[in-house]
Parts: sequence; C-alpha cells; structure tokens
Amino acid sequence: QVQLVESGGGLVQAGGSLRLSCAASGNIFSINTMGWYRQALGRQRELVATITKGGITNSADSVKGRFTISRDNAKNTVYLQMNSLKPEDTTVYYCNAKTYGPILNYWGQGTQVTVSS
Repeated sequence: QVQLVESGGGLVQAGGSLRLSCAASGNIFSINTMGWYRQALGRQRELVATITKGGITNSADSVKGRFTISRDNAKNTVYLQMNSLKPEDTTVYYCNAKTYGPILNYWGQGTQVTVSS
C-alpha cells in the first residue's frame, strides 16, 4: 500500500504561481512513476504531468512552458510548480503514484486550485 498526502493548493490571481507537493509513504520502494492529474466537475480526470523514478517527464500540451514537475526521491515527494496560472487551470488536482509490476495506481485526496481572473 502507498499513501499520498498533497499540499499547496489555494487561491491565486491569474498570472500568479502555486507549488503543489505530494509526499508518499508506505511501500515507497514499489513506486515508479509519480504525477499530477486534474479533474473538473463532470469531466474525466486528465493528465497534467508525470515523472519517473529516473527523472523522465511527460506533460500535457496545455501546461507545457508553464508547469514544471520535479521529484525528490530521498524525500519521496513530487512537486508541481505552476506558473502563469490561468482561470481555466481552476479545478481539483490529484497526486498519483504507479508501482512497478504489478502496476497499481494510488491517488491522493485531491487539492483545490482556484485561479481568479
């Protein structure tokens, strides 16, 4: 089992910045990829950015150039630095961890990000 605890959401004006953090505990040695997803009400959960244990990153086109994902393996923590925030970035952000085989998905409780115009 892996537990994920997120922090760092909040309210910010358009153009501002926020940094999300997600700390993993439990069976951390089984974790390969960590990342962030977001889900607006009534919509499917979508990828924001992911990072492997080796540091390979992937991100959605909508956040490229604005959001940066990073990871501190020693602290078992993944970060999402969000700059140039837009009102359309407003939603709940979820931390995700995927394990090595068998591939299991774990999710955090979600953190609200609100960007005012």
